[in-house]
Order: sequence, then structure tokens, then C-alpha cells
Amino acid sequence: MLLRLSSLFVLASASMAIQAASPADTGPLPMPRSGGGWEARQAPGFYRFRLGAFRITALSDGTAPRDVSKIMSNPSAVRESYAAANLALPIEISVNCYLIDTGERRLLVDTGAGELFGPLTGQVVANLRAAGYEPGDIDDVLLTHIHGDHSGGLSIGGQRVFPNATVYVDQRDPALWLSAAAEAKASPGARNTFRQSHQTVDPYVAAGRLKTFDGATQLFPGIRAVPLYGHTPGMSGYFIESEGQRLLLWGDIIHASEVQFRAPGITIDYDVDRAGATATRLRILAEASRRGYLVGGAHLTFPGIGRVRAEKTGFSWVPEPYSVTLGK
Repeated sequence: MLLRLSSLFVLASASMAIQAASPADTGPLPMPRSGGGWEARQAPGFYRFRLGAFRITALSDGTAPRDVSKIMSNPSAVRESYAAANLALPIEISVNCYLIDTGERRLLVDTGAGELFGPLTGQVVANLRAAGYEPGDIDDVLLTHIHGDHSGGLSIGGQRVFPNATVYVDQRDPALWLSAAAEAKASPGARNTFRQSHQTVDPYVAAGRLKTFDGATQLFPGIRAVPLYGHTPGMSGYFIESEGQRLLLWGDIIHASEVQFRAPGITIDYDVDRAGATATRLRILAEASRRGYLVGGAHLTFPGIGRVRAEKTGFSWVPEPYSVTLGK
């Protein structure tokens, strides 16, 4: 009966539309005027779901266009993978952050690029507000690592964006990126990362709001740091667990999903230790596929939530089905 009523409604609607149309209505839709209700940007970029008693909000900081064939090992294999997926390079790479609301604390995992990467990024605060939070609501920031697209949103114009937050990061990253001695020895291409690190992290150091940890560490109830070293010396994932549900926020394990799931040995120029990054990627992909927990990836297409599946050759990515509700 419901199907019949739906069919009648569709037929009636189509009939009304035909009767109302004039010859002028049959052409292509006019382009919207500036300010006429259509904007060049997408709707606010946030996506919420429940993980046990916790509420997780994926926040888009925007996208960064990159021709990854120029910054990854084995360029021909990279180009072939994107061509096989009918995707043209450069590709828009998502920059994702994740808010964990435990009911007692609000913790932000990574902060996006802030003012460092241009106008297509730096959207995390706007999307945080669209999701119903203010920067001052954030109690803690958990950095997967210190790179411009993860720690860049900490400070804007030298001012802390999250004034009440304490920043947590594995001690190995500030030991490198905030070290004057390491900067003096760095190649010219790497020195920009040192400059950006001081620009965005130093205001929290000066305020006494940077705390470091050493490797695997239980930071808060249900939230622990997991060493994922290689991409940077101290890159960490954050394993979130509540009421038996589990989520790993893994930072930069994957930059190019069309390539690195199937061929985990392909690396990116931003890896500080390519061999270490490859070994970590292989280990965590195997573990995630075996244990079946949810994964949140900083550069997987927004919202970047899904699971890893083992294949005969390599792995594949299975996005979590979209839901219009937060779940139970």
C-alpha cells in the first residue's frame, strides 16, 4: 500500500510540474547569483557518532590539493592507481580532526593547518562551532604529531586558539621539531617545518600548557596513546574505547588511500624515517584488519571513519556506513 501511494505521489507531482512548465522553464537551470543562496563551499563539515558512552565528532579542516605522484615513492605506481580509480591528479586530500566528548572532558585530536596551508584549510574552528562547541570548550588537544597540517591550528597570529587546553604529544616530536640544534642540522627543505612548529606550538610552551608522554601511555579513562613511529619520531595514534566499542585515530598512517592500502610499502616525502613508517603501516593495517576496530584517518576522505580489510594482496578500506543518527 505504501509503495502504491508513493507511486501515485510521484506521478501526480510529475503531472503538476509538466502542467506548470512554460517553454522558458524547459532549459537548463540558471547559474545562481552571488549571494543568491548558493555558496562555493560545502555545508559545515562535521559528522557525529557514538562510541559507547562517548560522542565522537569528525571535523573537517578542509582539503589540500596535491599531485601525490610527485611526493611519493614509485610515482608510476601512484599514477596507475589513481588512473585505475578514474581519479585525476592532483587530488583533494582531506584534513580531518576528531573531537572526543567523554561527558567529562572534551579532547581534540589534531588541529588542522590553521593559517599555514592557505584558504582551502583552516576550517576546523568554524566546523567546531557549527557542531555546537567553542574553542574555549576544549580541555585537551592530543597531537598525533607535529606537522603543519596537524599542529598548525594550535595558534593563529601567535595567539593560542584553544585558550583552556593542555596539548599532549609524544616527547620525541618536540625533541626534534622544537630543537635549535636539530634545526641547524636540517636540510633547507625541512626547515620550514621547524619554523611552523615554533610558530604554532611555542605559545603553549610559553603558557606551560605543553605536556609530553613517552610511548604507550594511558592519558585519560578510555583514551591511550599508541606509538606509531616512523612518519615522525613521535607519531602516535590514540586508541579510544568505551563500553566495548573501539576506535583508533591513527594520524598519518595513510596519505593516499588509493595507493597505500594496496601497496603499504609506498612512502611519502614527509616521512622522517621511510623504513620505520612502512613497518608501522604494515603492522597497524594487519592489526586493524584482524581486530576489526574502527579507524579514523587524518587524510582519508572525510569523515575518514571506517575499517581495514585484508586482501590477497595488501589491504582495502571499508568506509563506515553513513547514519543520520548518533546511534545508541
